[in-house]
Amino acid sequence: MFHMNQSRPFIALALLTIVVMASAQTQRHNETLSIQGYMGQANVVRSQGRVLVDVQDLARITQGSLSFEKGQIILTLTPSDALESARDTRGRAGFSPAFVRAAIEAMASIREWGGMLQVVVENGYPVGKAMAGNTIRAYQNRAGDSVALASAAASTDDDRLGLELLRNEFNSVQAWAERFLNARNDMRAVNLTTSEHPLKDDDEAQKMVHCGQFLAQMFAGGTFEDDAACH
Repeated sequence: MFHMNQSRPFIALALLTIVVMASAQTQRHNETLSIQGYMGQANVVRSQGRVLVDVQDLARITQGSLSFEKGQIILTLTPSDALESARDTRGRAGFSPAFVRAAIEAMASIREWGGMLQVVVENGYPVGKAMAGNTIRAYQNRAGDSVALASAAASTDDDRLGLELLRNEFNSVQAWAERFLNARNDMRAVNLTTSEHPLKDDDEAQKMVHCGQFLAQMFAGGTFEDDAACH
């Protein structure tokens, strides 16, 4: 006897309609059974006017399980909410390889940009239209291009979530750099150069450093995580 625990009415209907009238002799055709809402197919065999399907294939397609009790074969289906959750997890699928490469390259560009800012701040170099100011802007443009490439490579849900944090880090460094350059041009950045540890004493700078370190580890790990420093 075959018994099925079902959680979706259409599955029961699909299985009940498997048995159909056909020829009186066994016929072998390249026919398959599909169940709406599920991935995969099962081979079918026509015999004695019936369409036969391997119950193990049904379990595979529906992501169910088989058990055998006192002459019964029981097919237990996964609850629909659990299936949807599993599909959502598969849909995220972690970071794609292309995005990881682009994101790591973008982080490297942002670190180089930040490193140049650190050199300028700690040494009190003039900016404006001076060489230091032009160099900072060149590094900023390079980092912006790298973030754009990472954006183009994003394909999974994790990619898009990671890209959001990557953009946040870029925007934070950009905003900080612009504030510094404007203040330096107006001679209002003296507090950054008179401090013994100018960047360590700046909360915004430390937040950017923490976010950058977190993102580098996250992208290397291959799956999305979150950190308040990147918001």
